[in-house]
Amino acid sequence: MKRTFLVAALLLAACQEEEAKAPEPVTMTADALSHFCRMQVAAHPGPKAQIHLSGFPDPIFFAQVRDALAYVKGPEREAEVTAFYVSDMAAAESWETPGADNWIAAGSAEFVVGSEARGGMGAPEIVPFSGAGAARDFADRKGGDLMTLKDIPAETVLAPVDVAPEEEPKS
Repeated sequence: MKRTFLVAALLLAACQEEEAKAPEPVTMTADALSHFCRMQVAAHPGPKAQIHLSGFPDPIFFAQVRDALAYVKGPEREAEVTAFYVSDMAAAESWETPGADNWIAAGSAEFVVGSEARGGMGAPEIVPFSGAGAARDFADRKGGDLMTLKDIPAETVLAPVDVAPEEEPKS
């Protein structure tokens, strides 16, 4: 009886430790640099992402959700992903000001894929929302299809894309 209780207690502790492993999102500051391009994340419009990795004290940030999805769905990662958060564009002030603390778990987000929206680095963006209603409203205005994280095909984020050219300065 004592042995069964001890085994059950150890299993329960292991489950609680596993649940506690996923870190909370952190506030995006002006110092946050995008993982791929090393540019300031907050200096670019559109939704952002942060990914927490096992064994790393700080998350890695992405200036575009599309880039974070490429990191997660691609074959090369530095460590196990313990948490993946994206900007909730339903709570964003605007496209230019997506917010520093309105993070949602990517696994619970509704994404608009294939819209006319361009992210902070100029590539087509995959836009996250906390609910299907806001995502549908965005898709009605900007085009695209609603998908969950697991439904977004890897080739959608790993294939090469045309980056929107910067506007020519007017003289």
